[in-house]
Amino acid sequence: MIRPFALPLSRPLETASGAITERAGFVFHRDGGVGEATPLPGWTETMAACERALDRADDAEDWGAALAACENTPAARHAVSLARLDAGARGSDTPLARHLTDDPAATVPVNATVGDASREDTVEAARAAADDGFETVKVKVGAVSVPDDVERLRAVADETDLRVRADANGAWTRAQAQDACFALGDVVEYVEQPLPAHDLAGHADLAGGDVPIALDESLTEYPLEEVLRVADCVVLKPMALGGIDRAREAALAARDAAVDPVVTTTIDGAVARTAAVHLAASIPDVAACGLATAEWLDADLAADPAPVEDGRIRVPDRPGHGVDVDRESPLPGGED
Repeated sequence: MIRPFALPLSRPLETASGAITERAGFVFHRDGGVGEATPLPGWTETMAACERALDRADDAEDWGAALAACENTPAARHAVSLARLDAGARGSDTPLARHLTDDPAATVPVNATVGDASREDTVEAARAAADDGFETVKVKVGAVSVPDDVERLRAVADETDLRVRADANGAWTRAQAQDACFALGDVVEYVEQPLPAHDLAGHADLAGGDVPIALDESLTEYPLEEVLRVADCVVLKPMALGGIDRAREAALAARDAAVDPVVTTTIDGAVARTAAVHLAASIPDVAACGLATAEWLDADLAADPAPVEDGRIRVPDRPGHGVDVDRESPLPGGED
């Protein structure tokens, strides 16, 4: 069973393909399991391609055929693979995290995110995050000059006890990235995606330098093994990777390569977001993850079983992923 939805955002989300004001997708029901497909331009297939793949999966005779029907559509595969895992975990009366590993964490640390703003507003937002119990903050950079961004980041580091990350979303040139990394060596935990996704060679030149390099968008451009040869950290988005099963495989491969994995979302609904929490809990000693994203949504698929408290999310202990999506109740923006 496939049901469409559309979740309005509390504020526009800027992407490489432009600003979006809602997150639309599909809830997939099968054999007692529930999955979510929420495509994002520039990261996954289109809505139309996702729906066609889910239609094929819905008609498939078994789980294997259903997954095969979504092989080249990561958001659709995310929904089908999650429904399969959810059905299996519910069938064994086991929380999804424990279905993934024998010894999951009970809570997962998460980071706050601060957007492009003035130095004063950036510090104010970081202080608010610290007051809310966060220990790590990710600051968006790249909209102003490198010296101005360095000043913003240094102010946050100087005026709070937060661990600071910088996320350029590929906005810098090689020269700008080199200048920024040189200036931020004693300030940030890492710089995320300093160069455009396609410039893996440029990132390789930055690797091993003054600041650890985290790669995110580059995972959509290159095979994981190539990214792992360059990155100090990989930012894993299950929706873009084709499911939490594949994201977990990527996380374990990263650990084997001495690269730190971080789990984040593509501003998904409660089903995918909570599944990502279970995934993060299955990764030993995972660093603060980008899962504090429910505030981006003005409506959701269901009640949130995993809210942020004091900078951490407690992993739901109910069977499956723990999100109740009634098959008979209308979904926000849906047709049923």
